[in-house]
Amino acid sequence: MSEDFTGITGNKTMAAALVETWERLTGRQTRLKTAMRIYKLNEVKHVKGVLGRLRPMVKEDEEWFLEWYAEFLREVMEEEPDPSRVKKQVLRYQTAEKLQRGMMIWELKGKPVSMAGYSGPTPNGIRIGAFYTPPDLRRKGYASVCTAGLSQHLLSLGFQFCFLFTDLLNPTSNHIYQQIGYEAVCDVDQYEFLEKERMTSDENDRFAGRNELGIIH
Repeated sequence: MSEDFTGITGNKTMAAALVETWERLTGRQTRLKTAMRIYKLNEVKHVKGVLGRLRPMVKEDEEWFLEWYAEFLREVMEEEPDPSRVKKQVLRYQTAEKLQRGMMIWELKGKPVSMAGYSGPTPNGIRIGAFYTPPDLRRKGYASVCTAGLSQHLLSLGFQFCFLFTDLLNPTSNHIYQQIGYEAVCDVDQYEFLEKERMTSDENDRFAGRNELGIIH
């Protein structure tokens, strides 16, 4: 096993076994970064009572979308966004073939209120992600109706199912997905392989306690 690896993501049981082997062979430690669950949807349970409409992102959306995508990276991915990377990602969404990647917007009276993207098609399904709703527009049903609308759109394009990864520490998003028809498939853990100098004894104790509780970030 190469020591150049920076981490793994995989089935909960298999990932744990690999991590144990890695630590034994390399003398390095690992950190459980994110505990996730994969959900799959074959049929959408439509959201009712939320005003607005679904539409694809267009060139004119670029200015606000740059800001939203940066906030998505900062809040959901927990990383400080690199402006050049954000710009590149926005361009990919704008120029990709529609069966490969795209971004859908839920708008109300001409104003965007939520977004949801898709990418990574498989022979029969496609992954959805990059969900974001600004804080002042949350708890109004926009995220639910946008995700449901995107899922139906993708099924209408010919995909047999949609799938997604969720953070188990976010009960709100897990509840939303189940309400619109997503069903749990399996749990997946993401581990980071740490350099020896990055883990002090105090950090060891803290991470151990958090992992036992399932609180990982």
